[in-house]
Amino acid sequence: MGGRRDGPGARIGRAAAILVALALVLPLVAVAWRAEGWGGLDGSDWAALRFTLWQAALSAALSVLLAIPVARALARRTFPGRGVVVLLLGAPFILPAIVAVLGLVAMFGRNGVANTALGRIGVAPVSIYGWQGVILAHVFFNMPLATRLILQAWVGVPGERLRLAASLGFTARDTFRLLELPMLRAVVPGIFVVILLICTTSFAVALALGGGPRSTTVELAIYQAFRFDFDLSRAALLGAMQMALGGAAAFLSLRLALPSGFGAGLDRAVPRWDSAGPALRMQDAMAILLACTFLLLPMILVLGDGFRHLIDLPVSVWAAAGRSLGIALSAALLTTALAMAMAVATIARGRNGWIEVVGMLSIAASPLVLGTGLYILLLPVVNPIAMALPVTAFVNVILALPFALRALIPAMRDLDRDYGRLSASLGLSGWSWLRLVALPRLRRPAGFAAGLTAALAAGDLGVIALFASPDQATLPLVLYQLMGAYRMEDARAAALLLVVLSLGLFWLFERGGRRA
Repeated sequence: MGGRRDGPGARIGRAAAILVALALVLPLVAVAWRAEGWGGLDGSDWAALRFTLWQAALSAALSVLLAIPVARALARRTFPGRGVVVLLLGAPFILPAIVAVLGLVAMFGRNGVANTALGRIGVAPVSIYGWQGVILAHVFFNMPLATRLILQAWVGVPGERLRLAASLGFTARDTFRLLELPMLRAVVPGIFVVILLICTTSFAVALALGGGPRSTTVELAIYQAFRFDFDLSRAALLGAMQMALGGAAAFLSLRLALPSGFGAGLDRAVPRWDSAGPALRMQDAMAILLACTFLLLPMILVLGDGFRHLIDLPVSVWAAAGRSLGIALSAALLTTALAMAMAVATIARGRNGWIEVVGMLSIAASPLVLGTGLYILLLPVVNPIAMALPVTAFVNVILALPFALRALIPAMRDLDRDYGRLSASLGLSGWSWLRLVALPRLRRPAGFAAGLTAALAAGDLGVIALFASPDQATLPLVLYQLMGAYRMEDARAAALLLVVLSLGLFWLFERGGRRA
């Protein structure tokens, strides 16, 4: 608030921001300290870097290019169920990565639907394993994200500009060239780099579909150096490489946001007279239909089959689900508490912009780099294997914090603007202000932040793959092990259980936040 007093909540928020900064810096320092110079990397490590950059760039380019016609169709069409389609486009972000991989295998694997259809017409089957599978999975995850971001920019084009274009007799091509293309030039570079960053830090996809000398990412190389060779020095060098890669991508994403130059409008929706022809309606319908088929069919194949085998799952799978539930709940509560404290501190009197910057730094962090650093730090003190579950929850807190802050900080600033003076006149401050004013009005963003954190933590296959012993496996790790053992029926049932757990936690927290 620029004017709220420096109460205990603000002091706790600043202390939380310092702890988050240390949680990010100390593992990275440990990784850098353990590294012994770039000469410790061999040709395969540099090949992993080249493949990481190549597949991330191609995945991001394909995701954005495929998203543009879908976003355009959604922006200029209204139809029954449009809201459901837009909502489904956000599902892959919450969906556990290993479940989506299993769905893609069911669709494009050797005995999948696609290869079965190709075999019937005499076409040789395609392989989902290797670089093509990694790129396909990244497009599956990130094309919906690109669509949502581009759609947000598309509907932001002022209606007055579209009305003027219609009065001047613009065709759909003219409207695209003079109005929509400048908007795309403003937003697409930033979206491309954000997706590039996501693809460089993707681990579960590379673990399940990559591998081999030609399709190993830096993240997968860290895992192999750590888990199979136990070469901490090489893992640290690769971690430093991954840190530099993520930092460069994050810096570019901040620098590439350009203004569209349209100016403000009156926020009035207007018909799209430029796209009323039957050919364009058919084109938009096909774009939406193909996108929905690509996103939904793999999930239907996995989850539909999982119902039949759910009751036959072994006890070890249910125990792993319990561990995942514990990690998800712990991460959700701690992340929300940290984000709430840091949000309170951002509105306190003084220069507190650094708190928000600290909270957003972890968006460029790699879970495997953090895990490697924490292992190095814990090794002289305690057996790191025994700390697998707490470390997994801790890393998920750090990685989910930027999303929680994006939900809470704007809401906290609006709250301070609307109720700050009234609260001061009534003498409300400290815990009384937090209990009576802030918490009741921040339930919705806090519930969303907790639900998103719980869903992401429940489906995480990252640090736990580095640390876990067989009796500490979480549900995503057990699902990956079932896939590796070719127990596909049990794997699909475990995938259904994981989806129910992740989406159920998100729904419960988010619904709890919406209740008055």
